[in-house]
Amino acid sequence: MKVLVAIDESEGSLYALQWTIENIVLHHGTTVAPSNEEDEPPMITVVHVQPPFQQPYTAIPVGPVLFATPAVMDSVKKAQEQSASEVLSRVSKLCQQYMIKAETMVIRGNPKEMIVEAVEQMNADLLVVGSRGLGQIKRALLGSVSDYCVHHAKCPVLIVRPPKSSDK
Repeated sequence: MKVLVAIDESEGSLYALQWTIENIVLHHGTTVAPSNEEDEPPMITVVHVQPPFQQPYTAIPVGPVLFATPAVMDSVKKAQEQSASEVLSRVSKLCQQYMIKAETMVIRGNPKEMIVEAVEQMNADLLVVGSRGLGQIKRALLGSVSDYCVHHAKCPVLIVRPPKSSDK
């Protein structure tokens, strides 16, 4: 079984990874049902998508137009790389805590589209995403990565909601 877990900087996505490890990976082989596969543990791939930097723009001229200089672009790129490094460090610590190995990927692009593309390229059996708990209005205005994945991924999608309380 190939499981792809999409993560970002949010605690909800890290919880989704933890939930996947505890409920899918660690419970592998504990079911009584016969398996067609040779009892291999699920393969986990963790994907982090960095959105591309977009120049700010307005539809109507309202004053001087500002463009990002190459120095600003480099600064944004370095900040994104630092953010990705921190996310992957947290993933690594969590996997070490449970003594499992997970493949990691960092890709650049629109998160919704890139996650669905990664599912197809990897031929994943399951996609796991966290839920940020956007309300209906915010979800309608901002869009939801999980909603997009549910409608476009070519495999089952599991949306993991974090617990309501601070403890599990």
